[in-house]
Amino acid sequence: MIMPAQIRAARAMLDLSIERLSRESGIAALVILGIESGSGYDATPADHTALRHALERLGVVFLDSGEGGPGGAGLRLAAADHQEGMRPEELNSTNND
Repeated sequence: MIMPAQIRAARAMLDLSIERLSRESGIAALVILGIESGSGYDATPADHTALRHALERLGVVFLDSGEGGPGGAGLRLAAADHQEGMRPEELNSTNND
């Protein structure tokens, strides 16, 4: 199960509001706030799963303790499917907009 700090960090990394995460996951904003604060007593395992799937769909990868090197549980941004823009070495006077 993902930890409250991971959810807070994922929202920060993706610049997501509680309201947007609520829409994306189908979980009530008050339940998300409770989970993030560590007092989500009304939250079910299905709520945690829905949050995880929504955040993964939006672009984060959750890491278990020790995954990706030493340390505790964490997360990272998922690799982008496409490149945006041009690499610096591709810039020249003919494509300078």
